Amino acid sequence: MNSLTLCALLLLGGCAITPPAARVAMPAAPQWIAPLPHNGSVTDLAQWWQQQGDPLLVRLIEAGQAVSPTVASAASRIGQARAVRVSAGAALAPTLDAAASASRSSAQPGVPLGTVAQVALQASWEIDLFGARRLARDSAQARLDGAQAGWHDARVSVAADIANQYYALRACRQLLDVTSADATSRSETARLSQLSANAGFVAPATAALARASAAEASSRVTQQQALCDIDVKVLVALTAIAEPDLRQQLASTTSSLLLAAPIAITSLPAQTLSQRPDVFNAEREVAAASAAVGTAQAQRYPRLTLAGSIGAGAFRANGVTTDAPTWTIGPLALSLPVFDGGTRAANVDAAAAAYDEAVALYRARVRQAVREVEEALVNLDSTRARSADAGLAVDGYRASFAGTESRYRSGLASLVELEDARRLRLAAELTQVSLQQQRSAAWIALYRAAGGGWRNPDFKE
Repeated sequence: MNSLTLCALLLLGGCAITPPAARVAMPAAPQWIAPLPHNGSVTDLAQWWQQQGDPLLVRLIEAGQAVSPTVASAASRIGQARAVRVSAGAALAPTLDAAASASRSSAQPGVPLGTVAQVALQASWEIDLFGARRLARDSAQARLDGAQAGWHDARVSVAADIANQYYALRACRQLLDVTSADATSRSETARLSQLSANAGFVAPATAALARASAAEASSRVTQQQALCDIDVKVLVALTAIAEPDLRQQLASTTSSLLLAAPIAITSLPAQTLSQRPDVFNAEREVAAASAAVGTAQAQRYPRLTLAGSIGAGAFRANGVTTDAPTWTIGPLALSLPVFDGGTRAANVDAAAAAYDEAVALYRARVRQAVREVEEALVNLDSTRARSADAGLAVDGYRASFAGTESRYRSGLASLVELEDARRLRLAAELTQVSLQQQRSAAWIALYRAAGGGWRNPDFKE
């Protein structure tokens, strides 16, 4: 091969491969449509759980992340991707092998026996004319970056799931307190009604209605207790903490539902979404697919390899040793694809189709991320607006019940009126607790939708 041919190949290698774009514009609106939460400060999401003021919640999340199969699988994918990246990077460098051999033979009759010993280093190198191996390395690096982001996403998801379950348990225990107090009140009313019926002051039907109301309340308490027990068992499964130990830790906490610490969200959707590890992972998949297209394209062009070796040898015969050092440079081999039945072209088409799929999945992931943030913002605004009304409703129905109960004991109100007032009070109290849980869930959803404190390595503050 003359120098002119080699130069032509080098020039061709610099311009032949044109993979599709490794980055795709983020399909996000210029601003959020839903109202943003206002708290006057930027919250560090990486330390968000510590800011809740609940050490037990932090311990549960740490325990859950340590035993989560999702997190373990994500960590395993990092190891696999790192190994592929090392292998792809090593393919750019020459390979070096050592070889040793020894033989004893006689070349022809009358010639004394001889022993030949050789030790050599053998090198080979495929010159990356068209960038196939560089693109394979870039593809592996993109997938490694995506796998690392996926590990953070798995940890955020596990933390959010455990926090939601923990707040659900706290709400369940608060609902249990409400239903227990209601059952106690109904039981007392039933006792007084039975005394009045025995004395002939009220009809037996009135006492029967009071007993039925007390029984219904007792059944509600039993059902609520079962729901709380189930929530505890779910936390046991998520954290691998022994149930007796978990119940002991839960017993040291109050049953009141803590509201999650607020989160400040930037008004720029693209900036917020760039801090989501799942969006970054999808973006890295696009980059990896782009590089894979370039690698497939490069397989359709010539390949240039260079080999060589250097070694030391010795020949011994009749007690005389003769040194025989050896070295070679070459061959410099050029292979040209001539006919493969369309295999390489089909590989390019398959890689291009995979790239189109990665782009579509990336855009879908961004749209899903926008939806999750918007939904969390809407739920936060809704629960905030409803909280004041729920508080007024509870105060009003409690006052109404207290007045009706006083009139009932004075004989100025019927048991039906009392039960109606009690039912309205109970419904208002249950709604208030449920609303608090919904608000906490909305904050947790916003925490997850905002990336959970992960930092995009490509994002510049």
